[in-house]
Amino acid sequence: MKYFLPFLFLVSIISCSVQKERTGNELNHNGSKNDTIRIANDSLEYEIIIFEPGFHSWLATQRPRGYYNLNYLEQRNRLFVISYNQRVLNSFQFDPKLYPEQINYEYNKDYGYEVNYLLYHYFVYFQEKYRQKLR
Repeated sequence: MKYFLPFLFLVSIISCSVQKERTGNELNHNGSKNDTIRIANDSLEYEIIIFEPGFHSWLATQRPRGYYNLNYLEQRNRLFVISYNQRVLNSFQFDPKLYPEQINYEYNKDYGYEVNYLLYHYFVYFQEKYRQKLR
């Protein structure tokens, strides 16, 4: 990659084995530890991977799983994904380092609670950290 991105956020829809793992011992480009969260579930065949320094510790300070219902998380994520993807496509107006690639979130798919919970909280974190306002 030509430019160091301040973060890398990927939502992939792939077939995978059942796993829940957090890795945080690897060093990133600037010598600090990566804060990586990966949630995968083979029964749903979706995963979310978040590479963002500070996200895991920030997430621990947020409302616990179960506070928001699944319908609320799905609705918020739909709005956030639409706004985020529009910014990816409008690289002249929005920094392509903050919006490197589109998020493949299909509205008619059941991603389950955990994926929606993490995606929602990532968007909240992203808006706070980078002073962005998504819908």
